[in-house]
Amino acid sequence: MEYNTQQKKMPSPEYGRNIQKMVDHLSTIEDRDERNRAAKTIIDVMGNLYPFLRDIADFKHKLWDHIAIMGDFKLDIDYPYEPPSPDMLHEKPSPIPYSQNKIKRRHYGYTLQQMIAEAAKFEEGEEKEMLIGLLANHMKKSFLTWNKDSVADDKIIEDLKYLSEGKINKKELLLTETKNILNRNKGKKNGGYRKK
Repeated sequence: MEYNTQQKKMPSPEYGRNIQKMVDHLSTIEDRDERNRAAKTIIDVMGNLYPFLRDIADFKHKLWDHIAIMGDFKLDIDYPYEPPSPDMLHEKPSPIPYSQNKIKRRHYGYTLQQMIAEAAKFEEGEEKEMLIGLLANHMKKSFLTWNKDSVADDKIIEDLKYLSEGKINKKELLLTETKNILNRNKGKKNGGYRKK
C-alpha cells in the first residue's frame, strides 16, 4: 500500500496526486504533438476541478503556470503563455505599506474621525443635530469595545469636541445608556438572541 507520506511532496497539492501523476507522465511521452495534446487535456481537467474560477481573468494562464510548476519547470511543451521562472517561487513578496493616517483617538478609528470632520462642516439645523447624535452614540459603542466597564457621557462629548477641533461643542447630548449598548452586544454574541 502506498501512503502519501511516503511519496514525493507535491508542488500544487490542491489538484491532487492523480493530476500530479498525469503531469509527471507528460515527460515520458516522446512525440511532441502527442505531449502537447496531453498537456491541453490536463489543463482542461484542472479547469473542470474549479469551474467557478473560469470567470476570473487569466484563468487559463494561471493553469498553464501551475502545470509548469507541477512539472518542475522541465516540461518540453508548447506553452501558449510565457512560463514562469523557478526564481518566482522563492521571491519574497513586496511589503505592504502601512497607512500613514494620523488617528487622534485610536479606539474610535480613522473613519469615525473623518465622519466627525465632515459633520462639523454641516450647516446648523436638525440634520446636523441628528448626525452628531448618531456619531456620539457610535463613539460610545466604540469606546465600550475597549473599556467594558462604563464610559461617562461627558468623556464622549469631550472627545467629540477634540476630534472636531472645537467645531462641535455640545454641552448636553442624549446618548444611549451604557447598559443598553452592552446588552445589545451580548445579544449579538449569542447568535442575535437575548434571553428574556
